[in-house]
Amino acid sequence: MEKNPYNIKLVAVDMDGTFARTDYTYDRPRFKVALSRMNEAGCRFVVASGNQYYQLRSLFPGYHHELSFVAENGALVKDKEDVLFSADISQEAITATLELLKEHPEVKNVMCGLESAYCERGTVSDAFFELTNKYYHKLKWVDDFSQVEDKILKFAPTVPVEKTEMYCDLFREKLNGFLVPTGSGHGSVDLIVPNCHKASGLERLVQRWGITPEQCVSFGDGGNDLEMLAYCGRGYAMENAPDNVKEAAD
Repeated sequence: MEKNPYNIKLVAVDMDGTFARTDYTYDRPRFKVALSRMNEAGCRFVVASGNQYYQLRSLFPGYHHELSFVAENGALVKDKEDVLFSADISQEAITATLELLKEHPEVKNVMCGLESAYCERGTVSDAFFELTNKYYHKLKWVDDFSQVEDKILKFAPTVPVEKTEMYCDLFREKLNGFLVPTGSGHGSVDLIVPNCHKASGLERLVQRWGITPEQCVSFGDGGNDLEMLAYCGRGYAMENAPDNVKEAAD
């Protein structure tokens, strides 16, 4: 029997609502066996998520260095220990985004940098900070976002769930040319550099490894998985995915 009859060279998984349970656990012994079989077959495993790299890495203790990561919705791409790409939002775009968000105090904002993520005192509660800390293992309080000295990868505003579409439209219109919104469900929105998404992250790995999109398989459940599902030769939507994601999948 062939070790890799379908010639699949890359398997990319979203984490929240896809690979991991709601408490971020998964069947680790089973995954270890699967990863070993993938390695034997020359197939790479890629974690593709909107979450912070440090948080994703912590989910694979002991062997994160064997994996590749498309983190922060494509704003940071790592092949094992090598950084292939890191977004760097311009100061002009940062200023425009912060000014827009100040006009909407109900929106709770997280600024995501290469070294850490940041919450601004007085704009979000301690409870919000604690909740966010589950998704960002490196998270700091700052008195003012303008004081942050870091390479900024993206913004992660949380909006009222029922207003998600309205805010995505607003961000698209007001930040046109600077940043684009992508939603991952439950009122979570990421503001990312245009043309920077999970598929662009996978494309960087595909080019590095000399493989093709047709040799890739991806699994996802949210709006931020649409490009990835379309890019890969085979895309799987989870049962819990909304209709537009299921339609984008094979």
